[in-house]
Amino acid sequence: MLALPTSLSLPNLQDYVRSLRGEDWQPFRPGVTAHWFYREPDGGGAAVLLRYEPGARVAVHEHVGYEHMLVIEGDEYDERGSYPAGSFVINPPGTKHSPGSVGGCVALLIYEKAVRFVDAD
Repeated sequence: MLALPTSLSLPNLQDYVRSLRGEDWQPFRPGVTAHWFYREPDGGGAAVLLRYEPGARVAVHEHVGYEHMLVIEGDEYDERGSYPAGSFVINPPGTKHSPGSVGGCVALLIYEKAVRFVDAD
């Protein structure tokens, strides 16, 4: 479990993202790294920054709970559309998709519950 020791306040999320170094990111999926703010055990909620390299795509997964996604830098897309920086998307439970990025991106994702991967990488 990755828990926050106290409340977290980031006055400028873009500046925070730019301040992160290589060791602040962990492998997540091929071409995608993660910077976790918190991650509850047993499929609970999580908040994470995902950084996609250009051309990276995450395998098809289903949202068991709500997902809130904010594109901070670059572009992201999935089967329903393209999302440039500043886009905010809410995926309800039961949503399945395979997000990716053409030019690379950083997005903030907040999960009510962990996702269930449908396809293997």
